[in-house]
Amino acid sequence: MPSSFKAPTHAHTTITALIVAQIEAGAPDFVMPWHVPRSLGRPANALTAKSYRGINVVALWAEGLKHGYGSGVWATYRQWSEVGAQVRTGSHGTPIVFYKPAPSRTAGPASDDESDAPTKRRLILRTSIVFNQDQVEGWSPPDDPSPSCIAPHERADAVVHQTGARVIHGGHVAAYDRTHDRILMPEPTAFQGTPSSTPTEAYYATLLHELVHWTGGPLRLDRPFGQFGDEAYAFEELIAELGAAFLCADLGVTNVPRADHAAYIATWLKALKHDARALFRAAALADQAAMVILDPRQT
Repeated sequence: MPSSFKAPTHAHTTITALIVAQIEAGAPDFVMPWHVPRSLGRPANALTAKSYRGINVVALWAEGLKHGYGSGVWATYRQWSEVGAQVRTGSHGTPIVFYKPAPSRTAGPASDDESDAPTKRRLILRTSIVFNQDQVEGWSPPDDPSPSCIAPHERADAVVHQTGARVIHGGHVAAYDRTHDRILMPEPTAFQGTPSSTPTEAYYATLLHELVHWTGGPLRLDRPFGQFGDEAYAFEELIAELGAAFLCADLGVTNVPRADHAAYIATWLKALKHDARALFRAAALADQAAMVILDPRQT
Protein backbone atom coordinates (compact mmCIF):
# COMPACT_ATOMS: atom_id res chain seq x y z
CA MET A 1 0.00 0.00 0.00
CA PRO A 2 1.40 3.44 -0.89
CA SER A 3 2.58 5.99 1.62
CA SER A 4 -0.50 8.18 1.90
CA PHE A 5 -0.88 11.71 3.13
CA LYS A 6 -1.65 11.59 6.86
CA ALA A 7 -5.13 12.95 7.52
CA PRO A 8 -4.58 16.45 8.93
CA THR A 9 -5.94 17.35 12.31
CA HIS A 10 -7.14 20.60 10.81
CA ALA A 11 -8.01 20.33 7.14
CA HIS A 12 -8.60 24.06 6.74
CA THR A 13 -4.97 24.83 7.58
CA THR A 14 -3.48 22.05 5.44
CA ILE A 15 -5.51 22.77 2.32
CA THR A 16 -5.22 26.55 2.61
CA ALA A 17 -1.43 26.27 3.02
CA LEU A 18 -1.22 24.24 -0.21
CA ILE A 19 -3.23 26.82 -2.15
CA VAL A 20 -1.42 29.81 -0.62
CA ALA A 21 1.91 28.31 -1.73
CA GLN A 22 0.65 28.00 -5.30
CA ILE A 23 -0.76 31.55 -5.27
CA GLU A 24 2.62 32.87 -4.10
CA ALA A 25 4.44 30.83 -6.75
CA GLY A 26 2.24 32.15 -9.55
CA ALA A 27 1.89 35.74 -8.34
CA PRO A 28 4.66 37.26 -10.52
CA ASP A 29 2.80 36.18 -13.68
CA PHE A 30 -0.72 36.50 -12.18
CA VAL A 31 -1.18 32.74 -12.68
CA MET A 32 -3.31 31.38 -9.86
CA PRO A 33 -3.96 27.71 -9.01
CA TRP A 34 -7.32 27.97 -10.76
CA HIS A 35 -5.78 28.92 -14.13
CA VAL A 36 -5.58 25.33 -15.32
CA PRO A 37 -5.33 24.04 -18.89
CA ARG A 38 -8.70 23.66 -20.59
CA SER A 39 -8.01 19.95 -21.06
CA LEU A 40 -8.12 19.33 -17.30
CA GLY A 41 -11.57 20.76 -16.70
CA ARG A 42 -13.17 20.36 -13.27
CA PRO A 43 -11.63 17.48 -11.26
CA ALA A 44 -13.77 14.34 -11.33
CA ASN A 45 -13.88 11.02 -9.50
CA ALA A 46 -12.73 7.91 -11.37
CA LEU A 47 -15.33 5.61 -9.84
CA THR A 48 -18.45 7.80 -9.73
CA ALA A 49 -17.57 10.18 -12.62
CA LYS A 50 -18.97 12.96 -10.45
CA SER A 51 -17.24 16.32 -10.41
CA TYR A 52 -15.72 17.61 -7.19
CA ARG A 53 -17.19 20.79 -5.71
CA GLY A 54 -16.12 23.91 -3.85
CA ILE A 55 -12.79 23.95 -2.06
CA ASN A 56 -11.92 20.45 -3.31
CA VAL A 57 -11.81 21.76 -6.87
CA VAL A 58 -9.24 24.41 -5.96
CA ALA A 59 -7.24 22.03 -3.76
CA LEU A 60 -6.98 19.39 -6.49
CA TRP A 61 -6.08 21.98 -9.11
CA ALA A 62 -3.35 23.33 -6.82
CA GLU A 63 -1.97 19.86 -6.12
CA GLY A 64 -2.06 18.97 -9.80
CA LEU A 65 -0.19 22.17 -10.65
CA LYS A 66 2.39 21.49 -7.95
CA HIS A 67 3.20 18.03 -9.30
CA GLY A 68 2.53 18.64 -13.00
CA TYR A 69 -0.26 16.08 -13.27
CA GLY A 70 -1.77 15.85 -16.72
CA SER A 71 -5.08 14.38 -15.59
CA GLY A 72 -8.06 15.78 -13.73
CA VAL A 73 -9.25 12.36 -12.53
CA TRP A 74 -8.90 11.44 -8.85
CA ALA A 75 -10.07 8.72 -6.46
CA THR A 76 -9.30 7.18 -3.10
CA TYR A 77 -7.03 4.13 -2.82
CA ARG A 78 -10.07 1.87 -2.41
CA GLN A 79 -11.92 3.47 -5.33
CA TRP A 80 -8.94 2.98 -7.63
CA SER A 81 -8.92 -0.70 -6.62
CA GLU A 82 -12.62 -0.95 -7.45
CA VAL A 83 -11.99 0.23 -11.02
CA GLY A 84 -9.12 -2.22 -11.44
CA ALA A 85 -6.23 0.19 -10.94
CA GLN A 86 -3.28 0.10 -8.56
CA VAL A 87 -1.84 3.16 -6.84
CA ARG A 88 1.93 3.11 -7.22
CA THR A 89 3.94 2.27 -4.12
CA GLY A 90 5.30 5.39 -2.45
CA SER A 91 2.64 7.69 -3.88
CA HIS A 92 1.48 10.48 -1.61
CA GLY A 93 -2.21 11.34 -1.59
CA THR A 94 -4.03 14.65 -1.47
CA PRO A 95 -6.57 15.58 1.21
CA ILE A 96 -10.10 16.55 0.27
CA VAL A 97 -12.97 17.35 2.62
CA PHE A 98 -16.61 16.43 2.92
CA TYR A 99 -19.37 16.79 5.49
CA LYS A 100 -21.05 13.97 7.39
CA PRO A 101 -24.03 14.13 9.75
CA ALA A 102 -22.83 14.46 13.31
CA PRO A 103 -23.74 11.62 15.69
CA SER A 104 -26.54 12.49 18.06
CA ARG A 105 -25.44 13.80 21.40
CA THR A 106 -26.62 15.80 24.33
CA ALA A 107 -26.81 19.55 24.05
CA GLY A 108 -23.49 21.31 24.25
CA PRO A 109 -21.28 23.87 22.51
CA ALA A 110 -20.85 23.46 18.77
CA SER A 111 -17.50 22.19 17.53
CA ASP A 112 -15.27 24.24 15.24
CA ASP A 113 -16.09 21.91 12.36
CA GLU A 114 -19.83 22.35 12.74
CA SER A 115 -19.53 26.12 12.55
CA ASP A 116 -18.24 25.79 9.00
CA ALA A 117 -21.02 23.48 7.78
CA PRO A 118 -22.87 24.75 4.69
CA THR A 119 -26.33 24.26 6.22
CA LYS A 120 -27.92 24.52 9.66
CA ARG A 121 -27.92 20.74 10.07
CA ARG A 122 -25.33 19.38 12.47
CA LEU A 123 -22.54 18.34 10.15
CA ILE A 124 -18.92 17.52 10.84
CA LEU A 125 -16.02 18.12 8.47
CA ARG A 126 -14.20 14.97 7.50
CA THR A 127 -11.08 14.36 5.42
CA SER A 128 -10.40 11.77 2.73
CA ILE A 129 -7.23 11.08 0.76
CA VAL A 130 -7.29 10.84 -3.05
CA PHE A 131 -4.73 10.03 -5.73
CA ASN A 132 -4.43 11.37 -9.25
CA GLN A 133 -4.67 9.18 -12.33
CA ASP A 134 -0.98 9.88 -12.99
CA GLN A 135 -0.20 8.04 -9.73
CA VAL A 136 -1.87 4.77 -10.71
CA GLU A 137 -1.38 1.91 -13.14
CA GLY A 138 -3.87 -0.20 -15.03
CA TRP A 139 -6.57 2.34 -15.81
CA SER A 140 -7.51 4.71 -18.60
CA PRO A 141 -10.61 6.91 -18.81
CA PRO A 142 -13.55 5.41 -20.70
CA ASP A 143 -14.44 6.87 -24.07
CA ASP A 144 -17.10 9.55 -24.01
CA PRO A 145 -20.12 7.87 -25.68
CA SER A 146 -21.60 11.17 -26.76
CA PRO A 147 -18.95 13.88 -27.18
CA SER A 148 -20.41 17.36 -27.52
CA CYS A 149 -20.28 18.95 -30.96
CA ILE A 150 -21.10 22.38 -29.49
CA ALA A 151 -18.14 24.76 -29.33
CA PRO A 152 -17.20 26.04 -25.84
CA HIS A 153 -18.01 29.65 -26.72
CA GLU A 154 -21.46 28.59 -27.93
CA ARG A 155 -22.09 26.79 -24.64
CA ALA A 156 -20.89 29.83 -22.71
CA ASP A 157 -23.09 32.14 -24.76
CA ALA A 158 -26.14 29.95 -24.12
CA VAL A 159 -25.42 29.90 -20.37
CA VAL A 160 -25.11 33.69 -20.25
CA HIS A 161 -28.31 34.12 -22.25
CA GLN A 162 -30.37 31.81 -20.02
CA THR A 163 -29.51 33.84 -16.90
CA GLY A 164 -31.35 36.86 -18.28
CA ALA A 165 -28.51 39.14 -17.19
CA ARG A 166 -28.41 42.50 -18.97
CA VAL A 167 -25.07 42.86 -20.77
CA ILE A 168 -24.17 46.25 -22.26
CA HIS A 169 -21.30 46.32 -24.76
CA GLY A 170 -19.13 49.35 -25.42
CA GLY A 171 -16.30 51.23 -23.81
CA HIS A 172 -13.16 49.76 -22.30
CA VAL A 173 -14.35 48.53 -18.89
CA ALA A 174 -15.58 45.12 -17.83
CA ALA A 175 -17.62 45.45 -14.64
CA TYR A 176 -20.85 44.61 -12.87
CA ASP A 177 -22.86 47.78 -12.24
CA ARG A 178 -24.69 46.96 -9.02
CA THR A 179 -26.65 50.22 -9.02
CA HIS A 180 -28.33 49.49 -12.35
CA ASP A 181 -28.01 45.69 -12.16
CA ARG A 182 -26.19 45.34 -15.44
CA ILE A 183 -22.90 44.02 -16.78
CA LEU A 184 -20.65 46.36 -18.76
CA MET A 185 -18.37 44.72 -21.31
CA PRO A 186 -16.05 45.90 -24.09
CA GLU A 187 -16.89 44.60 -27.54
CA PRO A 188 -15.67 41.02 -28.14
CA THR A 189 -13.27 42.34 -30.79
CA ALA A 190 -11.43 44.32 -28.10
CA PHE A 191 -10.06 41.16 -26.48
CA GLN A 192 -6.71 39.62 -27.32
CA GLY A 193 -5.67 36.01 -27.21
CA THR A 194 -2.69 34.45 -25.47
CA PRO A 195 -0.44 31.51 -26.39
CA SER A 196 -2.96 29.24 -24.63
CA SER A 197 -6.28 30.96 -25.40
CA THR A 198 -8.19 32.68 -28.18
CA PRO A 199 -9.64 36.22 -28.08
CA THR A 200 -13.09 34.65 -27.87
CA GLU A 201 -12.08 32.65 -24.80
CA ALA A 202 -10.62 35.77 -23.19
CA TYR A 203 -13.94 37.54 -23.76
CA TYR A 204 -16.04 34.76 -22.24
CA ALA A 205 -13.68 34.19 -19.30
CA THR A 206 -14.07 37.88 -18.45
CA LEU A 207 -17.83 37.83 -19.00
CA LEU A 208 -18.23 34.80 -16.73
CA HIS A 209 -16.23 36.60 -14.05
CA GLU A 210 -18.60 39.56 -14.19
CA LEU A 211 -21.57 37.21 -14.28
CA VAL A 212 -20.47 35.73 -10.94
CA HIS A 213 -20.47 39.28 -9.54
CA TRP A 214 -23.98 39.64 -11.00
CA THR A 215 -25.19 36.68 -8.93
CA GLY A 216 -24.30 38.70 -5.84
CA GLY A 217 -26.81 41.41 -6.71
CA PRO A 218 -29.70 42.15 -4.31
CA LEU A 219 -32.24 40.35 -6.51
CA ARG A 220 -30.26 37.10 -6.37
CA LEU A 221 -27.72 35.94 -3.74
CA ASP A 222 -27.24 39.43 -2.26
CA ARG A 223 -23.59 39.22 -1.22
CA PRO A 224 -21.85 42.20 0.44
CA PHE A 225 -19.57 43.86 -2.13
CA GLY A 226 -17.73 46.31 0.12
CA GLN A 227 -15.95 49.38 -1.20
CA PHE A 228 -13.05 49.46 -3.63
CA GLY A 229 -9.81 48.86 -1.74
CA ASP A 230 -11.26 47.18 1.36
CA GLU A 231 -11.13 43.50 2.34
CA ALA A 232 -14.79 42.83 1.51
CA TYR A 233 -14.24 44.09 -2.03
CA ALA A 234 -11.16 41.88 -2.46
CA PHE A 235 -13.07 38.90 -1.03
CA GLU A 236 -15.84 39.41 -3.60
CA GLU A 237 -13.16 39.46 -6.31
CA LEU A 238 -11.85 36.13 -5.02
CA ILE A 239 -15.38 34.69 -5.20
CA ALA A 240 -15.70 35.92 -8.79
CA GLU A 241 -12.27 34.52 -9.70
CA LEU A 242 -13.12 31.08 -8.35
CA GLY A 243 -16.66 31.09 -9.73
CA ALA A 244 -15.43 32.01 -13.20
CA ALA A 245 -12.79 29.27 -12.98
CA PHE A 246 -15.45 26.69 -12.10
CA LEU A 247 -17.63 27.84 -15.00
CA CYS A 248 -14.74 27.91 -17.47
CA ALA A 249 -13.86 24.35 -16.48
CA ASP A 250 -17.47 23.20 -16.84
CA LEU A 251 -17.90 24.87 -20.23
CA GLY A 252 -14.49 24.06 -21.71
CA VAL A 253 -13.29 27.67 -21.88
CA THR A 254 -9.65 28.50 -21.14
CA ASN A 255 -9.48 30.62 -17.98
CA VAL A 256 -7.19 33.55 -18.71
CA PRO A 257 -4.99 35.13 -15.99
CA ARG A 258 -5.88 38.78 -15.42
CA ALA A 259 -3.07 41.25 -14.73
CA ASP A 260 -5.62 43.72 -13.33
CA HIS A 261 -6.00 41.42 -10.32
CA ALA A 262 -2.44 42.08 -9.17
CA ALA A 263 -3.80 44.58 -6.65
CA TYR A 264 -5.87 41.86 -4.96
CA ILE A 265 -3.29 39.12 -4.64
CA ALA A 266 -1.56 40.60 -1.57
CA THR A 267 -4.95 41.11 0.12
CA TRP A 268 -5.99 37.53 -0.66
CA LEU A 269 -2.77 36.15 0.77
CA LYS A 270 -3.08 38.26 3.90
CA ALA A 271 -6.67 37.13 4.46
CA LEU A 272 -5.95 33.44 3.79
CA LYS A 273 -2.92 33.40 6.08
CA HIS A 274 -4.92 35.09 8.82
CA ASP A 275 -8.02 32.90 8.47
CA ALA A 276 -7.63 29.37 7.09
CA ARG A 277 -11.41 29.13 6.68
CA ALA A 278 -11.66 32.17 4.37
CA LEU A 279 -10.81 30.20 1.24
CA PHE A 280 -13.37 27.54 2.15
CA ARG A 281 -16.06 30.23 2.42
CA ALA A 282 -15.03 31.88 -0.85
CA ALA A 283 -15.05 28.54 -2.68
CA ALA A 284 -18.46 27.63 -1.27
CA LEU A 285 -19.94 30.99 -2.35
CA ALA A 286 -18.26 30.69 -5.77
CA ASP A 287 -19.69 27.21 -6.23
CA GLN A 288 -23.13 28.48 -5.24
CA ALA A 289 -22.85 31.32 -7.77
CA ALA A 290 -21.74 28.94 -10.53
CA MET A 291 -24.67 26.63 -9.85
CA VAL A 292 -27.10 29.57 -10.04
CA ILE A 293 -25.63 30.59 -13.39
CA LEU A 294 -25.83 27.07 -14.79
CA ASP A 295 -29.38 26.66 -13.47
CA PRO A 296 -31.11 30.03 -12.83
CA ARG A 297 -34.06 28.18 -11.26
CA GLN A 298 -31.93 27.86 -8.12
CA THR A 299 -32.31 31.55 -7.28
